Amino acid sequence: MPVDSLQKQVTGLDGHSQKGRSGNPAGRQRGSRNRATLAAEVLLEGEAEALTRRAIELALEGDTTALKLCLERIVPQRKSRAVSFYLPPIERIEDLAGAIGSVLQEASCGRLLLDEAAALVGMMETKRRVLETIDLEQRLQALEADSASHDARRKEDA
Repeated sequence: MPVDSLQKQVTGLDGHSQKGRSGNPAGRQRGSRNRATLAAEVLLEGEAEALTRRAIELALEGDTTALKLCLERIVPQRKSRAVSFYLPPIERIEDLAGAIGSVLQEASCGRLLLDEAAALVGMMETKRRVLETIDLEQRLQALEADSASHDARRKEDA
């Protein structure tokens, strides 16, 4: 395939590019970088320390843009936070309705962000599955024990 960037694209009968067919089927190579990014790196090479020092000086002088730039690099963006509110204990599956109601109430009042509420409800869903699994296991063990006792009685009667 020619590397010529002015190469004519394959066209259909109507003169337009064929649907689903790129003008460059090979696409951009993995790891290739934008020309503007490469040019900026060449220009900034060796100047990073001086530019960083100047940005800090400007921030200390009160330049809010420089201050924001410096703080964004020093303090990472908060991904989550600790939340504190009353959540009823969840010991049984029936307790989940009240707990989910508490989370929804906190979210509707704005004390919890929507993504935080969704995460909490997701944890409650996991708790529900655990409680159901424990319940099913206990019921299965009870049925197996009952079946074993019935089998033992039948053998004694026989």
